[in-house]
Amino acid sequence: MKFWAILAILLAGICGFAAARPASAQGGPAQASTARLDDARLVVRGDVGLPLSLSLLDLGGLPRQILKVYNEHEKKQETYQGVPLAEILKRAGLPQGEELRGPALATYVRAEGADGYAVVFSLAELDSSIQDSGVLVADTLDGRPIPDKLGPLRLIVPHDKRPARWVRMLQSITVVKPAK
Repeated sequence: MKFWAILAILLAGICGFAAARPASAQGGPAQASTARLDDARLVVRGDVGLPLSLSLLDLGGLPRQILKVYNEHEKKQETYQGVPLAEILKRAGLPQGEELRGPALATYVRAEGADGYAVVFSLAELDSSIQDSGVLVADTLDGRPIPDKLGPLRLIVPHDKRPARWVRMLQSITVVKPAK
């Protein structure tokens, strides 16, 4: 039964991808190649109920948000679109809302880019019932695929005072429940 539920979610994500992508990313020179859509992966692993390996196609079928942020490094306003990290963690089987309590509050999430840069969040700071962090796994920048030097996925942390925990070339999310 679990296999069929996972398969149904993946198929729904693939079918919903075209409708979820901005018009500028659906065709023309700004479109990422099919190989890039299939090859780029975000791996969610560690102490999760359901490990995930999500392609750009998979992410395109998940609930999406748009964030307008001022990038301190680039000194300009940018618009990112993508999937809230909390949504991805929910699909990996992590507790949220009223279920997030007790020992689960010591759980942390490590996000790592292809270049080895890594940052850490507590699971609680990513839960909207506790804090509105707005952390986004972005796949578009200003209506286009994120350039290779930053993407194809980038973790955006809009409420930090500086973008120190923004992760370019995001490739993995590891969830860790500390030993007792």
